[in-house]
Amino acid sequence: MKEAMYYKKLDDNRVLCNLCPHNCNIKDGGKGVCRVRENISGVLYSLNYDRISAIAMDPIEKKPLYHFYPGSYILSAGSVGCNFKCSFCQNYSISQTDEAADEITPEDLVYTALSQKNNIGIAYTYNEPSIWYEFVYEASKLAREKGLKNVLVTNGFISEEPLKKLLPFIDALNIDVKAFTEKYYRDVCKGMLEPVKRTVMIASEKCHVEVTTLVVTDLNDSMDEIGQIAKWLSSINRDIPLHLSRYFPNYKLYNDPTPVNTLIAAKEEAEKYLNYVYIGNLWGYDSSTYCPNCKAAVVKRNDEISDNGISNGKCRFCGQKIYGRFNH
Repeated sequence: MKEAMYYKKLDDNRVLCNLCPHNCNIKDGGKGVCRVRENISGVLYSLNYDRISAIAMDPIEKKPLYHFYPGSYILSAGSVGCNFKCSFCQNYSISQTDEAADEITPEDLVYTALSQKNNIGIAYTYNEPSIWYEFVYEASKLAREKGLKNVLVTNGFISEEPLKKLLPFIDALNIDVKAFTEKYYRDVCKGMLEPVKRTVMIASEKCHVEVTTLVVTDLNDSMDEIGQIAKWLSSINRDIPLHLSRYFPNYKLYNDPTPVNTLIAAKEEAEKYLNYVYIGNLWGYDSSTYCPNCKAAVVKRNDEISDNGISNGKCRFCGQKIYGRFNH
């Protein structure tokens, strides 16, 4: 165990965790909502600091990041626990249960990343990386020193101070904006929307950011709500890519899979406000990137991925700047 960052000691051996907006007031012997921060005799400890549940080389597009070195590979790693309790969680076996995990150090993870062929860095993913904070903070600093990229795949539910301390070592984030109502966040995710919106705004000023919304049948699939998400993102930067992902029944939620026509309509609605909108979790659908000016395919995603339509960050055909970081 490692003593946690971002907490205050209170009377009667209680502690107040300030890592995320839940601000758990934890009694001696108790744990926070995330289940991986425990108060032991008035000291808050990170229980998952040296625990890893999954590690694999993944295409960067799987994060999903479509505008961050397309076609590259990244070492993905995750621990256990989550500060949300989404009823549709696809990784509930590590986020909502106490599945066994192997031991690892930040040095071990960085060494493993450096030993992988054609690897651009480390993606902290699978479970919620913000509650693996102490490990991610140390590992990301080491990785940066070694020339590796750091990526967070996150629900964005983190307090402002720890977020700002971590961001200087992070190159890209995919942030879930799960819906655009507090009711959805409260009832379906056991969280809050406003802190997530704040994370998107802060991170977009410092790093490459893409956003994912899982479109869940009968819950957040109205065109009005999709339009609200897209319009809000455009008020930050209309170039932020939005991934509208298809929902399938999982964990505790059994709504029907998202109809294909709903996803297509949602994409069309979002494109009224944003330059780059993609449909995810739908096999065979065109996921290429098109120049917002001349409409040429600048990143082709077929059997292979090629960003040859980009030169120095601009469209080769008309010179329009393309949001992101590219290989050419």
